Amino acid sequence: MEKLQSMEQFEELKNTGKHIFMFSADWCPDCRFIDSFLPEVEADFPEFTFIYVDRDQFIDLCAELDVYGIPSFVAFNEGKETGRFVSKDRKTKEEIESFIKGL
Repeated sequence: MEKLQSMEQFEELKNTGKHIFMFSADWCPDCRFIDSFLPEVEADFPEFTFIYVDRDQFIDLCAELDVYGIPSFVAFNEGKETGRFVSKDRKTKEEIESFIKGL
């Protein structure tokens, strides 16, 4: 999964193509829980590009998008938000896949 490097990159990615931004942090145990199956989820949905967003590095972006719990997912298609799975709760592989299928 590619890691977001800058706000400029976020704006560019958000406005071109289908992207799912995963908001996470290294210290978050629920975020580490999903690490084991995320590559499989990415492989099952090749129409999306998945981007890792470090919550601590991009705290202003989190506030702008109302992402106050992690791990969380926000999807964009050609500049429009198409869905969000945002909460502080631990997420299962099935819940994440269901969210993506609903986009």
